[in-house]
Amino acid sequence: MLFSIKDLSAKKILPIKVGFERDIQKLFESNLETILDIKFLASEYSTSFGGRIDTLGIDNNGSPVIIEYKRGRNDSVINQGLSYLRWLLDHKEKFEALVHHVHKETTGIEIDWKSPRVVCVAESYNKFDLDTADLLPMNIELYRYQMYEGDTLLLERASQPKVKIATSEVFDKKELSDERPFKEKIQYSVEDHLSSASEKSKELFAILKEQIITLDEEVIEEPKAKYIAYKLTTNFVDVVIMKDGLKIFLNMPSGKLEDPKGIARDLTKPKKIGHWGNGDYELKFEDEIQIEAVMNLIRQSYEFNR
Repeated sequence: MLFSIKDLSAKKILPIKVGFERDIQKLFESNLETILDIKFLASEYSTSFGGRIDTLGIDNNGSPVIIEYKRGRNDSVINQGLSYLRWLLDHKEKFEALVHHVHKETTGIEIDWKSPRVVCVAESYNKFDLDTADLLPMNIELYRYQMYEGDTLLLERASQPKVKIATSEVFDKKELSDERPFKEKIQYSVEDHLSSASEKSKELFAILKEQIITLDEEVIEEPKAKYIAYKLTTNFVDVVIMKDGLKIFLNMPSGKLEDPKGIARDLTKPKKIGHWGNGDYELKFEDEIQIEAVMNLIRQSYEFNR
């Protein structure tokens, strides 16, 4: 339940119904980066088998994102999303051309075909949907929405994120022909990133990780190809393991970070610089005595993205 508070008086905010499925789709597409931290690419994107992907996007990690919306709880939104995902993995060149056309500033971005995402948005899910998402070997992201009076949107996860195998491996035809449809090894791990790190870098990472995961019990650690991400719904800090220290990227826009010690670098000035992690700020963690100042900046990114 939601309540508005005024002068210590609580008033219940009542839920309202969305008129049409298309209405919630328009709302999300108009605010996709704000709501899901995903860059919008296309609406009602046509596939060669006649279906249309509701929303196609790309996240800040370079992962393609398919988003499907449903009002009713009995619609097969998960099956539809998986069907579109199979098509997309067979037509990678079309997606890459679309990214280049819509977001020219992302030219040269490394698209992460190992981790494409299927995001389902619905008012509710039945037990079969929830069980299917839980049993599948890759993450299917289920979000439940509710509109309330006063133009208020509530969005919450209906499925818990889990560490599963790379999504694309489920559809790897060579694996299927080898009668081993699912790989046992996770594509990336923290150990992979630490394998060539110095003892100093390992110690600094252990100190930093302990501080980050205590920010919130729902913080997710997600190793990617180039960095280790820490996120709730979206990344708030990305950590790159260097030879003698750590490089940290904060997912905050330029001008929003309060940095009294001046330890962060604004990657948009004098002109925007491409980099692996998310956000406009970079800092280096090279000595344990910096931890308080570093965590002060990370907390700001956590609060901004929560």
